[in-house]
This record gives sequence, structure tokens and C-alpha cells, in this order.
Amino acid sequence: MPRLSDIALTALAPAIWGCSYLAITLSLPPGHALGIAALRALPAGLLLLMLVRRLPRVDWVVKLFVLGGLNFTIFWSLLNIAAYRLPGGVAATVGAIQPLLVIGLAHFALASTIQLRHVLAGLAGLAGVALLVMTGEARLDAFGLMAGLGGAAAMAAGSVLTRRWHFPVSPLTLTAWQLTAGGLLLLPLALLTEGGLPPITPTSLTGLAWLAIPGAAMTYWVWFRGLAVIGPARATLLGFLSPMTAVCLGWIVLGQTLSALQIAGVLIVFASLWLSQASAPQSAKPASLVTKS
Repeated sequence: MPRLSDIALTALAPAIWGCSYLAITLSLPPGHALGIAALRALPAGLLLLMLVRRLPRVDWVVKLFVLGGLNFTIFWSLLNIAAYRLPGGVAATVGAIQPLLVIGLAHFALASTIQLRHVLAGLAGLAGVALLVMTGEARLDAFGLMAGLGGAAAMAAGSVLTRRWHFPVSPLTLTAWQLTAGGLLLLPLALLTEGGLPPITPTSLTGLAWLAIPGAAMTYWVWFRGLAVIGPARATLLGFLSPMTAVCLGWIVLGQTLSALQIAGVLIVFASLWLSQASAPQSAKPASLVTKS
């Protein structure tokens, strides 16, 4: 079983991502899903590149653009679309299907054994998130639902391929390369399809700074490390912390009330997290090429 410290560090990423919906909807203008994603990925990637001071080998470039496209270009674009077209509760519930997708993809791509406890944890976590964030006023938008499902599928594939394609570099270097690749793909798409980047105001700059630095540069370094050390199934099951963090912040910071169903959702999510992390070690060995950053 992975060390508790490795699990806790990986859990930090989805806990911080729990603020993303709030930052996007409160500080950034609608109609700029690609532009917001570009301004989140590219500055963070370039900042990390200046820190690691290492460029990828030529034969790695195509794979890095595939990973950057899945984990950032496609995922963030569809995430932003879902955030604007769906209530946060619906968007979070749709995205919570990602751990189950990862379990299935890891079985085929990594020859990982599908553990019953992981599947049960994924189903329980999905139910807990639904209780936690869904409300009676939640409206359904077909395009928003497809965007949410597509984003979850893209990051699930990116998470599994990140583990499958071993790069003999530190997680920080891998994060820098993927963020830069994803940002380079996003920038021209934003300029062509949205007519430019979102206007920069003090409010939007604050939101972008949050999304880029702790919400991307730091958390994805932690996330890619977690994929290698504790495995894709365990790591993505920790993603249930994201919507739970968002709801708990609303209760603590904004003074929102928690219903009995929401409290039950919190307890179910905690139970699913315990079930997923207490299970027997996966058959696939952790990647031995992870080095200290």
C-alpha cells in the first residue's frame, strides 16, 4: 500500500481544484472558455520551464502534445464550457464519473487488475457527490452535459497515458512540458474561435493568477507525481475531494447551510475515499523513473 504521506500529498491537488468553479464563474467573463484555459496553462508552463531549465527530446514531443492536449487543451476547455452551461452541482456530478473511466482504461492500457473495492468506491463517491452538490433547481443543458462528460473522458485518458508513457524526468519537469504543450495548442484556438483573449481586469487577473499558480503549476506537479507513485485508480478516486471542498468552503466562508442530504453526501464521500485508499496494492508497480524535482 502507498505511504499515507504520498496519498495526502496527491489529495492536495483535487482539494485545491475545488475552488476552480468558483474562480471561473465569479472572476472571469463568459464566452472565453478557450482563452481562460490558455491563460491558465501557458503562463504556468513557461514559469515552470524557467525553473526546471530543461527541454524535451525531439522524439518525446508528439507524446507530450497528446498528453497536453488531453489533460489541458480538451479537459480545461470542456470544463469551462460545463461550468458556464451547467450549475456547479451538475457539472461536478458529471465530472465525478472520471474515476470509473480511469479504472476501465487502466485495465486495458496498463494491464491493471480491476479491483472490486475501487469500483465500489467510485460508485459510492459518485453517489456522494450527487447528494452533496445537486439541488432541486438544477437545470440540465445537453451541450453542457456532453462537455462535462467529454472533459472527464479526456483527463481520464490523459491520466492513464501519463502513467503508460514513462518519461525519465521529475514530475515538475513533466508538468512544465505538458502545461506548455497544452497552452500552445489552446492559444491559437482561442484567437481563432473566440476572437481574442478575455479582457484583463483586476478581478480577472486575480482569478487567472489563482487558476495558473496554485491551480495548475503546483497542483499538477503534485498530481503527476501521484499518478506515478500511488497509481491512476487511487489518484483519481481522490478527485471526489474537489466538489466536497467546494461545498465545504461555501459553508465555512460564505455562510451557506448544509442540508441533511449534503451531510450524508460528505460522509459517503469520506467512506469512498477510505475504501479506495485502504484497498490492496495494485498489480502494476509504481513507476521507478520518478526522480526528485
